[in-house]
Amino acid sequence: MATTDVHVRICEQEILKYDLEIKALIQDINECTGPQSKLTELNAEVKKSFQNLRLRIQDLEQTAMEQDKESDKQVLISQVEGHRKQMLSNQTAWRKANLTSKLSIDNMEKQALLGGADSAARQRKMTKEGMAQTTSDITENLMSISRMMAQQVQQSEDTMTSLATSSRTIQETNEEFKTMTGTIQLGRKLITKYNRRELTDKLLIFLALALFLATVLYILKKRLFPFL
Repeated sequence: MATTDVHVRICEQEILKYDLEIKALIQDINECTGPQSKLTELNAEVKKSFQNLRLRIQDLEQTAMEQDKESDKQVLISQVEGHRKQMLSNQTAWRKANLTSKLSIDNMEKQALLGGADSAARQRKMTKEGMAQTTSDITENLMSISRMMAQQVQQSEDTMTSLATSSRTIQETNEEFKTMTGTIQLGRKLITKYNRRELTDKLLIFLALALFLATVLYILKKRLFPFL
């Protein structure tokens, strides 16, 4: 059960990581004003993150199906459904972000074609400012994701330490049980030995008593009935 708990925790951590990555990439796409190659690159990264997220959700669902207790199974299935709803919401946001970005790119291209040198200069300035802002946003998102991942890694390390401690406790308990079993077996042997000794003593006492009674009867016979 402890192994299953660790596996579920790892699945949840990776699902959270991919969800955060997708949200950050969608934000980048929403703010992307070109060029088209940049938008294509961002979309490729989103597809990869969605694929990883989908695999992890399927892994969590498989773990739910393998649960012995129905209550544990239902809890994990509920989590799987929640993650899938969140994934669908992210996909919807992704499509909207692509539409926004394509409109921005189209407008930028139209303005570049229709504008003069001054317009082009202003547009370049706006593009640079937009890229600078986008870069700043990406950096902030990456730092946030890095902090989240560091926290999750620390939680995983704490979990593994706890499992190692539990394993040592179980091993020590098992050794105590082995010692107790040996003691019980020794006691059983001693009791069996004493029971045999008691039976032998009873038999000897019985034989001695029979011999004593036979001797008494013999003496009485000689005293009372000498002619027999």
